[in-house]
Amino acid sequence: MVTRIENIGLTTPTPIQKEAIPHALEGRDVMGLAQTGTGKTLAFGLPLIARMMSYGSKPDRYTARSLILAPTRELANQICTSLREQVDGTHFKVGLVVGGVGINPQIKRLERGVDILVATPGRLIDLMERNALDLGSTDFLVLDEADQMLDLGFIHALRKIASWLPAKRQTMLFSATMPKQMGEIASTYLNDPIKVQVSPPGKAADKIEQSVHFIAKAEKPKLLMELLAAHREEAAIVFARTKHGSERLMKSLVKAGYAADSVHGNKSQGQRERAIRGFREGTTKVLVATDVAARGLDIPEVRHVYNFDLPNVPENYVHRIGRTARAGMDGAAIAFCAPDEIDELKAIQKVMKMDIPVASGRAWEGLEAGAKKSGGNRRRGGAPNGGGKPGGKPGGQRRRRSGPPKGKRPQRAA
Repeated sequence: MVTRIENIGLTTPTPIQKEAIPHALEGRDVMGLAQTGTGKTLAFGLPLIARMMSYGSKPDRYTARSLILAPTRELANQICTSLREQVDGTHFKVGLVVGGVGINPQIKRLERGVDILVATPGRLIDLMERNALDLGSTDFLVLDEADQMLDLGFIHALRKIASWLPAKRQTMLFSATMPKQMGEIASTYLNDPIKVQVSPPGKAADKIEQSVHFIAKAEKPKLLMELLAAHREEAAIVFARTKHGSERLMKSLVKAGYAADSVHGNKSQGQRERAIRGFREGTTKVLVATDVAARGLDIPEVRHVYNFDLPNVPENYVHRIGRTARAGMDGAAIAFCAPDEIDELKAIQKVMKMDIPVASGRAWEGLEAGAKKSGGNRRRGGAPNGGGKPGGKPGGQRRRRSGPPKGKRPQRAA
């Protein structure tokens, strides 16, 4: 086991690994909180594999000895890749079941049973309802990015899955953020857990240089291209709020000569995997994505993250910018804030417990009254109406948010 750990490049454990692994090896339930990019996958993967080393037989047909749940296909793929590296050269089998691809090949692979199954909730439920999987003998449950997994959008699916699992099991939850109400829900699934917290919830990595531009919505694409032009050869992820918006932005970047691709819920699993592969290999320099890529993308070369649209869920900002400054490297996180996004910015700064430094423009609060008096325009930061055009919506007018409200129905991984 020591040789295998050295082979995958782990010489000095990260703080979350140092704190969590000993408790996990003892069989304790663990709730681990740490920044993104700090090695949470190894923190649960290594003790999981070590504890299963004592098993003297192969798993039964259509069973999984351990189950790892992830909220998105991208994160599930990332976890699976990491675990397969860890078990290389052993008899352990790691299975992956996610949506967006054919279910029959997945059923076929489960026929012989697996030691570790990585899954998204929707596809797992599909398999269970087809009697293609039996979780009655599953000894370990891991929820990665537990805040999202236990959010109201997934809680019903999780309860359904938990009903198929044995009560006697080891459960581990890991995440970068854990809002209070999510922590209370999580406690119902853990038995006398040990809480391991190596950084305050909502805190980004210290090596991320954050900034915000106050800018009219219509001016965002131009500013993005100006900033990208300064580092054309460096990898950058641009986060947009909607699937259609991501695709439009990607096409405009390609038209402007940038090597760009996109990842969002309207693309097939194959298309998403090809886009991420191109980005990882460096043939694509700019990846435009929705929050499906906010968690699970572990690409150390990413030097810049742009929040073209601010997220509606402030915790997602932490996960988004966590795609940079990984593996001890430096990174920059640049946010664009239009007039109708000021509430999102306030919520993000509250979660971060800090004011994000202003790179250009002026904060939108109180500007509308001043605009009425002067009637003038301002530099980057947009016109008083926030649209850069006569007749635009006032800066203080809130647009209707897209997407389902809190308490939305159970969802499947995007």
